[in-house]
Amino acid sequence: MDYKQIARPWRIYNLFMIDWQTRLQAEFQRAEQARANRNEGQARVCARRAAGIAIREYFTRNGTVPPSTSAVDLLTLLKEDPLLSPDLKLIADHLTLRVNEEFKLPVDADLVAEARQLCDALLK
Repeated sequence: MDYKQIARPWRIYNLFMIDWQTRLQAEFQRAEQARANRNEGQARVCARRAAGIAIREYFTRNGTVPPSTSAVDLLTLLKEDPLLSPDLKLIADHLTLRVNEEFKLPVDADLVAEARQLCDALLK
């Protein structure tokens, strides 16, 4: 058996053992690296995943068991939170937008920056 075949499941297991702060920071680092590599699509994916990590922690802190592990599902649920400010709801809305046929967002938004803003607000 190849070492990579053995190591891969261990890596996946360890990923779940890492605290949320480390995972959040890693997603933003991946987003910045993707952007540096001119892969804006991957940067958007990382921004959404980072937001999902923060939303799970936000719900947990507020005594709610997150109903899903999907970042998009959590963003959709967050948009319905009556305690969330309109500005943060708009960011959550931007993070759930689909790209058009040219793989562009229908709005002019920096999802990485907006995800950072959302995470900071939810986790303070």
